[in-house]
Amino acid sequence: TESQIVAILKEADAGLKVDDICRQHGISSATYYNWKAKYGGLDASELKRIKELEAENAKLKKMFADVSLENQAMKELFEKKGW
Repeated sequence: TESQIVAILKEADAGLKVDDICRQHGISSATYYNWKAKYGGLDASELKRIKELEAENAKLKKMFADVSLENQAMKELFEKKGW
């Protein structure tokens, strides 16, 4: 999970070697550095907030798509009626 990833990254910040961390958690160094690029410097609370914002953004995108579809249907109806 993201919280586990943040905890693993904090181990490196605490002074452990990246190779030792990777061996201990069974990940490659490439995976570690990808995680560091994506999650580096984040706290668990910040990560939670990002997830909440992503969920809200997805909901808003779906709402927009629904409204756009309704709008298009109404335009087509008005064109058929000659309005």
